[in-house]
Amino acid sequence: MRISRAALSLVAATAAAAASSAVVVAFAPPPPLAATNRHNNNRASTLPANRRDGAIAAAAAAPLRMADATAESETEAKNKNREETYEFQAEVGRVMDLIINSLYSDKDIFLRELVSNAADACDKKRFLSITDDGAASSVEPEIRIKADPDAGTITIEDGGVGMTRDELINNLGRIAQSGTRNFVQALGDGTADVNLIGQFGVGFYSAYLVADRVEVVTKSMQPGSPQLRWESSAGQSFTIADDDDSDDPIETSGTRIILHLKDDSLQYMETSKVEELLKRYSEFIEFPINVWKETTEYKKVPDDEANKDLAEGEEPKMKTVPETKVGYEQMENAKPIWLRSPGDVTEEEYDEFYKTAFRSSYDEPMKHTHFVLEGQIEAKAVLYIPGMLPFELSKDMFDENARNIRLYVKRVFINDKFEELMPRWLKFVRGVVDSDDLPLNVSREILQKSKVLSIINKRLVRKSLDMIRDIADDDDETKYLMFWNNFGKYLKVGIIEDERNKKDIAPLLRFFSSKSGDEYTSLDTYIDGMKEGQKKIFYVTGDGKEGAA
Repeated sequence: MRISRAALSLVAATAAAAASSAVVVAFAPPPPLAATNRHNNNRASTLPANRRDGAIAAAAAAPLRMADATAESETEAKNKNREETYEFQAEVGRVMDLIINSLYSDKDIFLRELVSNAADACDKKRFLSITDDGAASSVEPEIRIKADPDAGTITIEDGGVGMTRDELINNLGRIAQSGTRNFVQALGDGTADVNLIGQFGVGFYSAYLVADRVEVVTKSMQPGSPQLRWESSAGQSFTIADDDDSDDPIETSGTRIILHLKDDSLQYMETSKVEELLKRYSEFIEFPINVWKETTEYKKVPDDEANKDLAEGEEPKMKTVPETKVGYEQMENAKPIWLRSPGDVTEEEYDEFYKTAFRSSYDEPMKHTHFVLEGQIEAKAVLYIPGMLPFELSKDMFDENARNIRLYVKRVFINDKFEELMPRWLKFVRGVVDSDDLPLNVSREILQKSKVLSIINKRLVRKSLDMIRDIADDDDETKYLMFWNNFGKYLKVGIIEDERNKKDIAPLLRFFSSKSGDEYTSLDTYIDGMKEGQKKIFYVTGDGKEGAA
């Protein structure tokens, strides 16, 4: 007698996040508060009328060549060095006020946001280089990160599409998403986490979690685009100026974000801290990430002191000396195997990914499954059943710090705290879920409203049960015995708590019976061996076989 499987229903409603070169979709630029020419402040316009008329008359009487030369010089200087000041959109100002004055402890997310933006810019450049012959580039875009303790800054630079003046105004001075007011209100009321900032298209402003002044140097890949510098100290305005005379020009195109760190954020100038955050949030970014760091190498050189009395023909004596070097070093990004076709991934690659991603060097996973969710929401996932009980679950089977299912969006780590992704009776299952359809930093509330979590949950549970059944059906019965000894207690919780799946869980339970001796038996096996006419099953519970005796 087999207990039938519960049907799986799929419903979905989700919103895709628009990728842009920096933050948001462009709107029409606001008018500048002041257009200030560094070389000509237009002082004539402030003169009294009689003096202004005299100045005009004098200019008219000057030789034509001198007038033309002066006009040409002033026009060239204005076009080359013009600096303009703009007012932030009201919503931007409120977002920054909340961030600057907040006491949120999770400041680390600023690097995730800025690196995600940089990756989007690189992705867009690569796409345009393929589709637009005029924009073709032979150089693969990359991301560079440099901490400068002397200057008190950290710089995130990408070789992406860059931005024009209008794009700087619109992307960094406006928020083009209708949900912003709700985010501002929720953040102000303390009902939303600053970690959700990117969901509303304002991820760039997370820079002000750690910085009191931000500079953005950028050069668009559009032909003839100048290098520009955007700057703001998170007040009510920002400035944009031409930056072609910079000592550090951007070679082709891209964006360089310079964060002048607050006194309470100086830990981000440590290379080890930067690398830690990159490994946590951005280890699967598909573009090279290079970190400026100091490294020490050891090399052998002749030992002058020992070789003073060296006889002719004798081999010179050597010594080992340290040599310190500074420069960019590329991080080893892990390969997101879930993006590949399952048929192209070997068993060794699955095992290696498990050990690397979950820091389980000594654990061989018992089973894995690699699948794609399709429909209104699309996602790719890889799930594993560990070979042994994870250490963090050995003391507390429902340890809140044991977050084994990771949610990614476009290869960027988002969260591992969504309890709704998996029921707690599957706490031991490890894996990753990655979707291009979900916006970055999607909140639990938004996922619940769109039923996305319910869709993903049903599929993950179904695939987990499939893996457990495969182990149970294996010809090698010791495999399921090992599984049951490690994780059987979780299935017992599942049969109690998961009404929807208990019919599927029941055949996987194991018990001792009066006839099984030291061997386990399943409920189905017990029923098949019942005496003719037997209508009841008696049972007793206990901590173990001895406790129930």
